[in-house]
Amino acid sequence: MFEGTLRLLVIALVAALFAVPVSFALAQNANDVGDLKLPGISSYATPKTGAPLALGNGGAITLSAQLTDKGADITRGIVWRVFKPQPSSDGKLPMVASAHGGTAVFQLDPGSYLVHASYGRAGATKRITVGKAARHESLVLDAGGLKLDAVTSGGAPIQSKKLRFSIYEDHPAANGDRALIAPDVAPNTVVRLNAGTYHVVSTYGAVNAVIRSDIRVEAGKLTEATVEHRAAEMTMKLVREPGGEAIADTSWSLLNESGDPIKEA
Repeated sequence: MFEGTLRLLVIALVAALFAVPVSFALAQNANDVGDLKLPGISSYATPKTGAPLALGNGGAITLSAQLTDKGADITRGIVWRVFKPQPSSDGKLPMVASAHGGTAVFQLDPGSYLVHASYGRAGATKRITVGKAARHESLVLDAGGLKLDAVTSGGAPIQSKKLRFSIYEDHPAANGDRALIAPDVAPNTVVRLNAGTYHVVSTYGAVNAVIRSDIRVEAGKLTEATVEHRAAEMTMKLVREPGGEAIADTSWSLLNESGDPIKEA
């Protein structure tokens, strides 16, 4: 593993700056529902009828989401899902409504529901009660953004195709492994995350140029982090004489300073 340095830039932003499309899976973050954990994206039951979702006889429920408690409403990029709070016979929470975009309006039957808003990798869950009267519910995501890049020693940029990042939870599990949140993240991609500290692994090339950093994401802000890889690309060729042509069908073995193999080519 190569050592390196980390440079951080935190930028205050409004919700509109997070409208960059990011195709990531559902993330759960319980809010106002005690210890309840929503199922994964394949672990809830979708409606079995062909009727449109969210058509009930209760009052209209308007749902909006913000990055912070004093932030503006997010206008796009949110995935809303509304669940019944009681699991069905298969143990899954029945999903009764969904919507994509910003602020959403649902017409639901009176009763109790769980509302989940996902925004990239950030998310929040809230329990709501629907009655006959119209009402508005707001979810604070407590989320920010993370934008990653890397350079070599001296500040030389690294080609994007040779650089990838993986984002993990900060604290490892009992077995020492960390939960993977976002794999194979391209440089300069804005990843939406709940506020908190994350363990980021930067990989340059396909051998052992790897840097690990703990980076904190602040709610309502975009954190730009640039790591410095103390690494370089190496081209090898076997020749019969100095300046000669490379000999074909040559095999290479790379060993580290301890003599352990790290690459065969």
